[in-house]
Amino acid sequence: MKRLFDLIAALSGLLLLWPLLLALGLAVRLTSPGPAIHWSRRVGRDNVIFLMPKFRSMRTDTPDVATHLLDHPEQWITPIGRVLRRTSLDEFPQLWSVLIGQMSLVGPRPALFNQDDLVALRTEAGVHRLRPGVTGWAQINGRDDLPIPDKVRMDAEYAERQTLAFDIRIILITLRAALSARGVSH
Repeated sequence: MKRLFDLIAALSGLLLLWPLLLALGLAVRLTSPGPAIHWSRRVGRDNVIFLMPKFRSMRTDTPDVATHLLDHPEQWITPIGRVLRRTSLDEFPQLWSVLIGQMSLVGPRPALFNQDDLVALRTEAGVHRLRPGVTGWAQINGRDDLPIPDKVRMDAEYAERQTLAFDIRIILITLRAALSARGVSH
């Protein structure tokens, strides 16, 4: 049921949003050198590495680490990147990852390939068995502000409570949070 919901929602989103996606891609290209899409190496289901697309919000020479680990992260963000990140519009290309089955609309946010501490704790908690999500329970309860152990605790709680109704609730809260830019630190 969850996979069917993901397929229908991702396909519908891509079909309805293609003009916006095209405009955002063009805006990224016109405001900074480099590709419109950044393919980030992420840890997926069962700790398999996959390439996750996002609209590029950082300069092409940015070190490949979590934003909070950068010295002065604001120096790496492109002018349009600030808007994309604050509104979460940079996440829209992930509908493609949902469509092809690498991600779900709701699940734990996929860790960067080099976030060994997060991956280890998720594996210990059994969270690694879940398909990663565009949004998740931890995302709506703190996003960038949550310490890693709290993220993992919330991811494990999601794994236990996972239902279609809970997923829809998380999606609705995510939409409200994205519109207010709540929990975004960079």
